[in-house]
Amino acid sequence: MIMAKQTAKGQGRVFLVVVDETEEMRAALRFASLRAKSTGGKVALLYVIEPTEFTHWVAVEDLSQEENRERAEEVMQDLSAEVNEWAGELPVLFLREGTRDECVLELIEEEPDISILVLGAATGTKGPGPLVSALTGRLVSKLRVPVTIVPGNLSDEQIIAIT
Repeated sequence: MIMAKQTAKGQGRVFLVVVDETEEMRAALRFASLRAKSTGGKVALLYVIEPTEFTHWVAVEDLSQEENRERAEEVMQDLSAEVNEWAGELPVLFLREGTRDECVLELIEEEPDISILVLGAATGTKGPGPLVSALTGRLVSKLRVPVTIVPGNLSDEQIIAIT
């Protein structure tokens, strides 16, 4: 379900970053922003509100979803300012409800200008993270764009050096 959407049409190369509140997402965001700036591209941010588990109490579920939407809007506003600072331009914003992997695949299919998916990889012992694992494993054949995986432990200086 689309909740809020801007268009990415006509933006040139569009770097899609899936928003969450992890350190590795910040590395991916910085990388995508600097690559967009150096190539004349644009950053797109996707925030996915995942389903709540309060299916028996509709009022509680509605309240939880409203709180999740408000939190998503706050996060997107903060990250938009960061992207604007790094890339010199505001990002395209997408807000969806569903599972992250399904929403990523759907958005990439719907927005032909999205040309690169940029993901941050966790550096802990549990692996790169569920989204990276899914989109580079069982779902990789469903992607129509390349995936750039940014190690979450890269410093700003390292990211600047490679962009």
